Amino acid sequence: MVDVIGGPSLPQERKLVTSIPGPKSQEITARKQAAVAAGVGASLPVSIVAAGGGVMVDVDGNSLIDLGSGIAVTGVGNSAPRVVEAVTAQVQQFTHTCFTVTPYEGYIAVAEKLNELTPGDHEKRSALFNSGAEAVENAIKIARHYTKKDAVVVFDHAYHGRTNLTMGMTAKNMPYKDGFGPFAPEVYRVPTSYPYRDGLTGAEAAEVAITQIEKQVGASNLAAIIIEPIQGEGGFIAPAEGFLPALQEWATANGVVFILDEVQTGFARTGDLFAANHEGVVPDLVTTAKGIAGGLPLSAVTGRAEIMDSAHAGGLGGTYAGSPIACAAALATIETYQSENLTERAREIGAIIEEFFGELAKGDDRIGDIRGRGAMQAIELVEPGSKTPNATLTGAIAKHAGEQGVVLLTCGTYGNVIRFLPPLSISDELLREGLQIVADALAAN
Repeated sequence: MVDVIGGPSLPQERKLVTSIPGPKSQEITARKQAAVAAGVGASLPVSIVAAGGGVMVDVDGNSLIDLGSGIAVTGVGNSAPRVVEAVTAQVQQFTHTCFTVTPYEGYIAVAEKLNELTPGDHEKRSALFNSGAEAVENAIKIARHYTKKDAVVVFDHAYHGRTNLTMGMTAKNMPYKDGFGPFAPEVYRVPTSYPYRDGLTGAEAAEVAITQIEKQVGASNLAAIIIEPIQGEGGFIAPAEGFLPALQEWATANGVVFILDEVQTGFARTGDLFAANHEGVVPDLVTTAKGIAGGLPLSAVTGRAEIMDSAHAGGLGGTYAGSPIACAAALATIETYQSENLTERAREIGAIIEEFFGELAKGDDRIGDIRGRGAMQAIELVEPGSKTPNATLTGAIAKHAGEQGVVLLTCGTYGNVIRFLPPLSISDELLREGLQIVADALAAN
C-alpha cells in the first residue's frame, strides 16, 4: 500500500510513477477477476487508495486527475472535511437502527432540508432510500398509488437504473438491459428533445412527445411522466428551452404526476442547486441521489405532500434506507455546497470547459456538439464532416486519457460522448491540464 493521507490534503497534481495500470493495480485486478463477478466491470483498472480535491492516488503511487467524481457523486470532493467529521461523529454514536423500527433525528433533518431546497414552495414530504434506481422505483410506486393508474412514460436516451423496473425505463440496451428481461410492463417510451440531432425547438419537440403520449398511451391511463432534466448516461442531452415546461404544463392539466430524475443533475452540478431551476420547472416529485451525501449511499424522493402521503404506512422504506451515517454525511455535504458557494464554482468550471472545446472545435469537425450546464459538460464525437456517431474515436480518447493519468467517462446511446464531471473542488490548473490531455488524445487519433 502507498502511505498517503486522503482528502483535500493530497498534493493537487498529476504524477505518474508507473505505467497505467501499474504493477500493483494489475495484481489487484487479477484478484478482482478471480473473486468478483465478471459482470462488474471497471472503466480504468487501477486500485485507488486515496482521493481528494481533484485527484485520486492509486496503489502504485500514481496521482490521477479526476474528471468523473465517481459519476457525479463527489461534488464536494472526496473526503470533504465536514463530511469526514460528521460521519466520524455519527459512527461513534450508532451505525444503524432501521428508521422504520426506531427512528432518529438525522433522517428527519435531511427530509426537512430537501423539502426546503427542492424546486417549488408548496408543502412537501420526503422519503429516503439507498440508490438512484431505488428512488426512481419508489417515485413510480408513489405516483401509481396516488393516481390509481398504471402507465409510465419515459423518453428516448433515458437512464433510470438497473432494477427490473428501472431497466425497463432505461433506453440503452448494452450493457444495462441485454439478456436481463422480461421487464416490468406499462412503461412507454416517447421522443425527447435532442437539439443537435432533431433540430426542433422545445415547443416542437414537446408537441411530438405529447401527441405520441395522447395517441399511444392516453392521459386517462397515465400515472406519471419521468424525465432527466439533462439526460446523463444517454449522452448529457440538454433539451431545447421550453421542452420541460411544456411537458409539465400538459401533465398538470391532465392529472399526471410529473417527475424529474435529478439523480445526476442535482446538488449544484449544473450551476444551480437543481437543474429544474434553470427554467423554473416545478416537478410534482423529484428524485435525488449521487451528489447528496459526499460519497455515501443515500437517495430520496421529495414531492407534493398530498402525493407523498398517499402511500399507506409501511409501504415505503427499507432496512438501510436513510442510514444514519449517510444522513449525517448528507447534512454536511449540503452545508458544504452552500457555505462554499459550489453552485457558482460549477458555473466557473462549465465556462472553462465550454471555452476550451469551443476553441478546439474550430479546427476539428469531429467535435460535433459541446453541451451541458455548469460542471456537467460533454462533447459528442462524430465522423468528419457528418453527424455519424464516432464511438471508436471516443473509446480511443478515453483509453489515452487513462494511460496519461486522467479519469475520463464516456456515455451516450451511441457510445460517442465524452462527459466531464469534475469534483467542484478541482482547481482551474488541474482541470485545464486534464482537458489538454483530452485535446492531445484527439490530436493523436
